[in-house]
Amino acid sequence: MAEMKKKAELIFFPIPEIGHLASFLELAQLLINHHNHLSITFLCMKLPYAPSLDAYIRSVIASQPQIQVIDLPQVEPPPQELLRPLSHYIWSYLQTLKPHVKGIVQNILSSHSNPIIGLLLDVFCSPLIDVGNDLGIPSYLYNSSNVGFFSLMLSLQKRQIGYVFNDSDPEWLIPGLPDPVPSSVFPDALFNKDGYATYYKHAQRSKDSKGIIVNSFSELEQNLIDALCDDQSQTPPIYAVGPLIDLKGNKSNPTLDQGQHDRILKWLDEQPDSSVVFLCFGSKGSFDPSQTREIALAIQHSGVRFLWSIHSPPTTDIEERILPEGFLEWMEGRGMLCEWAPQVEILAHKAIGGFVSHCGWNSILESIWFGVSILTWPIYGEQKMNTFRMVREFGLAVELKLDYRRGSDLVMAEEIEKGLKQLMDRDNVVHKNVKEMKDKARKAVLTGGSSYIAVGKLIDNMLGSN
Repeated sequence: MAEMKKKAELIFFPIPEIGHLASFLELAQLLINHHNHLSITFLCMKLPYAPSLDAYIRSVIASQPQIQVIDLPQVEPPPQELLRPLSHYIWSYLQTLKPHVKGIVQNILSSHSNPIIGLLLDVFCSPLIDVGNDLGIPSYLYNSSNVGFFSLMLSLQKRQIGYVFNDSDPEWLIPGLPDPVPSSVFPDALFNKDGYATYYKHAQRSKDSKGIIVNSFSELEQNLIDALCDDQSQTPPIYAVGPLIDLKGNKSNPTLDQGQHDRILKWLDEQPDSSVVFLCFGSKGSFDPSQTREIALAIQHSGVRFLWSIHSPPTTDIEERILPEGFLEWMEGRGMLCEWAPQVEILAHKAIGGFVSHCGWNSILESIWFGVSILTWPIYGEQKMNTFRMVREFGLAVELKLDYRRGSDLVMAEEIEKGLKQLMDRDNVVHKNVKEMKDKARKAVLTGGSSYIAVGKLIDNMLGSN
């Protein structure tokens, strides 16, 4: 109890991408709820390619006086050609930003009376461990994805730093996973020399941290956690503290369209229970006209009720060129198109019976939390590996595609239609598995649950370091 009364501060350094930032903000609030004498400062960098998330951040923390935000100065960005892969671009950007981060952290140290007990860095910001080392502050890495993705990164150290993957490579054994994994489901960055080297260097730097915090829960990934913890010379302690989900569904975000929000929920209220398929492919998930048309044909042939979040929906003068003839008339009463969708509120709605998803980790955790089965359609990043594990390892999703490559693959309507029918088949064992995992996820975050205990151990580690 004496430890819990200590006033202390943490400095958070996220990547300004909504997929990383949303759960980072949830983590901050979780730590404060566990230790009410804790305060947190977010250092926010401005990436030239990313839209500003200032309004979103400030709306989330408006009711939390123990969290403050400091904007980092804009620095000369790396050349545009380094944007692919993005991981290499961010690594290069951080080298220029590092002295500015150090200066601001020094100012915090000199002006704040409470001890700084840790730098909490996004796993893709591992170069900033140097700032902590220089100033005597322990660093912790936050992985907004799962333990499997982190284990893949660590496993690269068994290879040479310049040895990129190829689709023709034999399957790769990742410690803690039950079966070897085909390279075709790895992130695209691992097929690029600079991207591969960046992942390799992040894995090396992770050994210099005091702990790895992961947005997962042990009931889902205990074998992986055990496998990594068995090799303590290579891996710091792992704290699985999830699922970290914004259950308010970003309602506080001032940029969202309240009218569209209300129309969507009103329409769902009018649908039968478990009758609607929700199609949503994340903030970057969009398809070209030919693929959009195949999806529409599959929906029409399957006859399912649907809610489809489709970025930049067709306007009146071109919709017939993109959507099948008569589709808009056919969908009256049984379907709805929207550009933005309040995903958490939709997945929580009793009318939703299935989710066609890109399998971003946040979306997967939300689907598990609300007990909604997924039809898999990965698009970028670690989504293909998430998909592989959800289908083959966990039995928590229906397989449509495991290794989709945007721009080179066209998924035909017949294949999508088959997947939709499997997804909405209530006798499919996937639905039973998801309901069971839903119960485990919710118990994990309750007092005495595995994630609740992990948060306590993390805070004890941070306070003990000081």
